Amino acid sequence: MGSRFASCRFIFYVLLVSQCTHTNCIREITEKTWKDANKEASDLQQTAIDDDLQIFFTVDDLKVGKTISIYFPIKDPSTTPHLLTREEANSIPFSSSKLPQILDFFSFSKHSPQSKAMQYTLSQCELEPLKGETKFCATSLEFMLDSARGVFGLKTKFRVLITKYLSSHNAVLQNYTVLDVAKEIETPKMVACHAMPYPYAVFYCHGQESDHHRVFEVALRSGNDGERVEAVGVCHMDTSEWDPDHAAFRVLRTRPGQSPVCHFFPADNLVWVASPALDS
Repeated sequence: MGSRFASCRFIFYVLLVSQCTHTNCIREITEKTWKDANKEASDLQQTAIDDDLQIFFTVDDLKVGKTISIYFPIKDPSTTPHLLTREEANSIPFSSSKLPQILDFFSFSKHSPQSKAMQYTLSQCELEPLKGETKFCATSLEFMLDSARGVFGLKTKFRVLITKYLSSHNAVLQNYTVLDVAKEIETPKMVACHAMPYPYAVFYCHGQESDHHRVFEVALRSGNDGERVEAVGVCHMDTSEWDPDHAAFRVLRTRPGQSPVCHFFPADNLVWVASPALDS
């Protein structure tokens, strides 16, 4: 249990030291972040579709010895957007209606690939939550923690889970073998936060009650070079409200409400779980 808290403290340390504290710093981060991102942003929609096809699995796939083809993206830390403080984040508009002002602030043109990526993120953040879903977009660490606390309750402790590469990570798509029995994380609630394309760190966070999901930690090893990954995965047990055109249904050959949909989280995603997981 002590090692879990140590891991949590380390993650919070990384999040805190990566915060930016001056407006000039925001602009500097923007230039570095988007320097080599033009092609990636312009191909955002197609990339999302292709990548999604390689993250889905079923509960039956978690058997020891099972091989799964998984996409774990490679991210360069030097080009990863930084978290802002609450004060910094609140000083910059964050809505589709204010997009012209935002583009002007970051000196991006209306038709630039950066603009398209930002429009995508803002549109996702402004979608209405599904039935029974909690949803928010966090633009600062303080807002993320406050929002998560609002989901779990003021008296409930919670911690963060992340996918960890235990060895060098060189290929985005590999065949991984399940090494051990998957560890299910007992938690009454879960909030998953996904990193979104934006000049500074923005996380799309959403979650449901425990009867709608199951969270797992899975030890994996690639067949290519023996790469080890401790992956966090979730199985959504109720997909009845999902879009029938969701990529998961095509990959798993199912349809809304017919069967659970499971997926792994990339290393830059954060999965918050509630107190029962702390005592397990």
